[in-house]
Amino acid sequence: MVSEQFELYLIRHGLAAERGEIYPDDAKRPLTNDGVQKLRREGKALVALDVTFDVILTSPLVRTRQTAETLASVFRNPPPIVNVQALAPGGTHNAIVDELTKQHRRHHIAIVGHEPGIGELAARLMGLRRALDFKKGAVCRIDVPALPPAGPGQLRWFLTPRILRKLGK
Repeated sequence: MVSEQFELYLIRHGLAAERGEIYPDDAKRPLTNDGVQKLRREGKALVALDVTFDVILTSPLVRTRQTAETLASVFRNPPPIVNVQALAPGGTHNAIVDELTKQHRRHHIAIVGHEPGIGELAARLMGLRRALDFKKGAVCRIDVPALPPAGPGQLRWFLTPRILRKLGK
């Protein structure tokens, strides 16, 4: 029996507006114009690296949805974007894995979320006890042999936003 491989791309949302009087509701904070521009360059880097997404799963918060839309827009064939409540702050690992399992026919899955959740998810997917630290716009690829993951996945790469932007020029 041939083992299937799933490429999971974990992405933290881009630079967003500050919380405060203008955006008292954290769920409605949008990306800044600078954040959108930086994400476009990062998306171009992903294309240059021959990364493809079959689907993008995203937290329903404005800044993560905009991150997913910005990244999707740089691909020749933009992938569908699916809101996943479990990726919002406070979502559980088990609920995220349940959502991933629903995507078992897709092999290149992007997951856009928030800290500390996205770093904790990366660690759990790799069987680590400490969360990875994701800067805004960082992307890592973790390969798993099955959905749901039956054991630790393998970190293939982890790129900071700065490196991605240099590659995306």
